[in-house]
Amino acid sequence: MAIKDFMTAEVISVSPETKISRASEVMKEHDIHRVPVMDGNKLVGLITEGTIQEASPSKATSLSVYEMNYLLNKTTVADVMIKDVLTISPDALLEDGIYLMRSKNVGVLPVLDGEKLVGIITDKDIFDAFLKITGYGKEGVRASLEITEDHPGVLADITRILAEKSLNILTIVVAPAKLKTVIEIQLLSTDEETVKEILTSAGYKVTSVVKTDGKDI
Repeated sequence: MAIKDFMTAEVISVSPETKISRASEVMKEHDIHRVPVMDGNKLVGLITEGTIQEASPSKATSLSVYEMNYLLNKTTVADVMIKDVLTISPDALLEDGIYLMRSKNVGVLPVLDGEKLVGIITDKDIFDAFLKITGYGKEGVRASLEITEDHPGVLADITRILAEKSLNILTIVVAPAKLKTVIEIQLLSTDEETVKEILTSAGYKVTSVVKTDGKDI
């Protein structure tokens, strides 16, 4: 799975000359917390709620309301924006984006195809991606299997068994753990006991089978 599969393609941006008061309004209007700064078609920075707050006068300031408003209306995005912006390619793996965001402690990555801004991916998009990958929000049954002796062909065998019983697989997540591998399968079924019986009879250790409700995410 690539970054382009989960990024937001319609990007709200501001120019370097935009006043920070206006940039703040743009964020509130679109319910976002960071905005790329574009000079024409070139990405030149990133403005966030945090950088705006740092540039705004503190509540303990001796400035008058008039002076504070004057300062806010005079300060531009170029004055306070983050200039050294981490970016990522649309073809990069989703996990590359997660690692980069985690290791650099950032919550957003503009997505550049060459020098062209084609999207943006945030920590919220990452959470949404996780929910989609795991099949969260899909009505059916989720079965968890514990494999202590992993070997080639395990997944093929499990999918064959389920196919023979006409059970449709929505998602499969394989999570290696210490001394075991956990396999979680989301099935388009409403019968937990039947699913458990099929997998147990085939010799697999079933740790849980739960019914999941359909919901919008």
